Amino acid sequence: MLSGTADLATLALRAPVMGALDGAPLHLEDVEVLQAAFELPYATRERCLPPGLHPTTPPLLVLLAWHVTTSPWGTFTMAQARVSCRSGVRPRGFVTGCIVDNADAGAALASERGLPTAPGRVELQRGYDRVELIATVDGATAVALVGADPEPLSPGDAQFTVTTTLAQTPRGLRLVQVEPEYDLRRVERARPRLAGFDGRHWGLADIAPRYPLAATISVGDITVPSIRFVSRPDVTAFEGTEKV
Repeated sequence: MLSGTADLATLALRAPVMGALDGAPLHLEDVEVLQAAFELPYATRERCLPPGLHPTTPPLLVLLAWHVTTSPWGTFTMAQARVSCRSGVRPRGFVTGCIVDNADAGAALASERGLPTAPGRVELQRGYDRVELIATVDGATAVALVGADPEPLSPGDAQFTVTTTLAQTPRGLRLVQVEPEYDLRRVERARPRLAGFDGRHWGLADIAPRYPLAATISVGDITVPSIRFVSRPDVTAFEGTEKV
């Protein structure tokens, strides 16, 4: 079984600090959700992941964005870069970078859910013929993504893997399992195209996505439950999973 080869000390430099693992459930209504998948070079797949996770075939970069109009911190838009992987035998998305345009939301998502948030400008615009995601950091483009020609799908056709993120916790450096539950009312499939991507803003300094695979734009409610599991990043989930 292949395992990640990324250096944990290097990954830990970007890991947020969680003072506790008992964050309350979070419910968000009328969220716009964009998800787009791109193939990554096979030569890079192990070095994107810590040893406790396993790469997939093919290796994928998944860009996930939420536009939230109402939350405990007000309106915010978030964009994540996730590398497809498995924790044991279960599919996961390992978050390598996360940009949030609301400082309070970014701080809470880091301290309560372990997301490696960074400030920036994030725009998710949905129209009848296309959807656009643009994220910038200090004026520099981190990602520019277009999803063209949306076509209606059944709400159950959009699938999302559980989020895995690396954080400093009261138990030490851990992979934190974040399990958003999606209740979608509208889903459309679109053809994704990257107009710009700078991996330096996503913890992927010299790695660039290649072939576009699929994208969906959805509208619905999201519930983020309290954290149930963490695991050690240096050993497999079979050895290192801990119940919270």
